[in-house]
Amino acid sequence: MTTIGIVDTTFARVDMARVARKYIEENYPKIKIIQRTVPGVKDLPVECKKLLEEEGCDIVMALGMPGKEPIDKYCAHEASTGIIDAQLMTNKHIIEVFVHEEEAKDDRELADIATNRARKHAQNAVDLILNPDKLRRNAATGRRQGREDVGPVKY
Repeated sequence: MTTIGIVDTTFARVDMARVARKYIEENYPKIKIIQRTVPGVKDLPVECKKLLEEEGCDIVMALGMPGKEPIDKYCAHEASTGIIDAQLMTNKHIIEVFVHEEEAKDDRELADIATNRARKHAQNAVDLILNPDKLRRNAATGRRQGREDVGPVKY
């Protein structure tokens, strides 16, 4: 059975885990989901690694929402580095799904970006495990998570 781990944070302002989980459950009911919650983005790497190694997840989604302050950007960078290290240590993918608060002009747009990104990355997680050829077919097509797709460059 395919198992996807989802790790979110209490610091986030949008429940992206609920969105990702719902998308997977509605579209891929045979996939098992294991969900965990940690305080902030710097706590994501170890929990993702634990899900991969101790719970046998095939892939994990790391959902976080860094704030607007400079310290938040530093924390997000450190978390990203830890997530990369965890991927290399386990030889498995961790899809980093971060939404930075400054991406949006208001709370409505922030919610739209976060839900769009969570949904699209949930599909990416499934495709990495079950449909890698689909990702290959979509190479260089200008797909975006959190915003509308921009399409390929015409040349």
